[in-house]
Amino acid sequence: MALDGIFLKCLTDELSQALVGCRVEKIYQPSRDELVFAFRTTSGVKRLFLSARADGARVHITNMPPENPDKPPMFCMLLRKRLSAARLVEIRRVALERIAQFVFSATNDLGDEVTYSLIAEIMGRRSNLILVQDGKIVDAIKRIDFTTSSVRQVLPGEKYVYPPGQDKMDIFHTPAQTVQAALDASQKPPAKAAMDVIMGISPVVAREFAGGLTVRELLEYASHPQPFVLLENERAFDFTFLPVRQYGDLVQMKTYDTFSELLDFYYFERERRARTRQRAHDLFVHVTSLCERAHRKALNREKELADCADKDRLRLWGDLISANMYNLQKGSLFYDLQDFYTGEPVRIPADPALTPAQNAQKYYKEYRKKQVAEKMLTGFIRDAHDEAEYLETVLDAIERAESGSDISAIRRELADGGFLKRKNAREKAPKPLGPLQFVCDGGLTALVGRNNVQNDRLTLKEARKNDIWLHTKDFPGSHVILQTGGVSPSEQALHDAAVLAAFHSKGSSSSNVAVDYTAVRNVKKPSGAKPGKVIYTDYKTLFVTPTLEEAERLKKQ
Repeated sequence: MALDGIFLKCLTDELSQALVGCRVEKIYQPSRDELVFAFRTTSGVKRLFLSARADGARVHITNMPPENPDKPPMFCMLLRKRLSAARLVEIRRVALERIAQFVFSATNDLGDEVTYSLIAEIMGRRSNLILVQDGKIVDAIKRIDFTTSSVRQVLPGEKYVYPPGQDKMDIFHTPAQTVQAALDASQKPPAKAAMDVIMGISPVVAREFAGGLTVRELLEYASHPQPFVLLENERAFDFTFLPVRQYGDLVQMKTYDTFSELLDFYYFERERRARTRQRAHDLFVHVTSLCERAHRKALNREKELADCADKDRLRLWGDLISANMYNLQKGSLFYDLQDFYTGEPVRIPADPALTPAQNAQKYYKEYRKKQVAEKMLTGFIRDAHDEAEYLETVLDAIERAESGSDISAIRRELADGGFLKRKNAREKAPKPLGPLQFVCDGGLTALVGRNNVQNDRLTLKEARKNDIWLHTKDFPGSHVILQTGGVSPSEQALHDAAVLAAFHSKGSSSSNVAVDYTAVRNVKKPSGAKPGKVIYTDYKTLFVTPTLEEAERLKKQ
């Protein structure tokens, strides 16, 4: 991760142009270490995302709608009281340190103008978001007392002191030849020397000096930066403000229009999956266990079913004994008879304690027992496979869940199906989540179900008969409805919707994913089927390779 001092300078310059002079409309705290400020601008609402997470501290404009907890945390309520309707007047930096200071002009309860600073310290596990007034700390998203740090406490009422600075050279305020001379004089490898001498660069930038990057070139790139993300096998692993040559052809570089857009892309997939996995870990383990049990149940029943394969032979033996009753005697260990159908000799085991008629009835009884067992086992196996298939779709939904609300909806679905005990029998049903919305070619809206219950509602109740229904052929995944409005969608619109179906499925990382599509009128739900299970006819198939970039493009249109 390369959110270094120079990158932060580029980012805050961009944020200043977009947000300075705008007023705060809403403030959210989606999680313990994250804030979202909604600003009213001339071009609409823009959301400023601030994070103090150790593995993802950053500030940038985001297009992702924030999750708003039912009960806001105390720090969020404090910010709402102090900064609601406040105007952002300036974004300051401290040299090339990873510190951004957002200065607000607000009005207190007496109507007097008050200045607040929300200071974002982006420093790994020591990252923090601190509200300061007149040099004193009002509060922080992370309070640091003497038990945590003997050097610097961050507590309400304490004087705010900047973290210790780096004794390095700022390329914007130090002559390039002076910085270059310090590098040339170092006895260390170029990358290590650059890290020791130059303020505000990350290891990925420092390694470029080993490939011949000069201080003047670095200054030129920093003065005219471009947002670059580095990808390996289409997975983003780093980002920076200059073109990177150290990896050669092993990685791809992708540029973005803004630094905020880059960070939104880089962190979205990584943090979404990490956060939902953390929230849903116990649920995922529970459903995985249920799924494995269903597979084992099916396997055991199939073994029992295999034991019924000889039932017709038992009936034949009973028929042969009955037909030859007059030639058979009690006390025999076996009967040597001739098969009706093949003419081949057949030796049939017999119980010497039973008469021939009793031996025949014994085989008829065993035949009927296995006949009934076969019918029951076939149903059990079908039910076990259906259950396993359903639970696979639930696991897919858990992996793709984007918020705690999604996880809650999945828990309720499992409880309704008897797969999970309810925490509170009197618990009020949450408001149903809306489907994910995208815009395909021609301005057609595509709706994507978040879970099986919503898939049913979307396909069977909300979609119109002439809308297009899409689903991956070979993977569990979401139902996708392309709303046609009575017009025939273009091939590109169908392709866009198919990409969404593939992306929101277990096959999201696969290539050439088969996606079936048909009119909604051709989709039916079998009687008694579990949530999300449908059958469809008169369909066609598209093959697409889903990517996060394409899914994001459709979301942002």
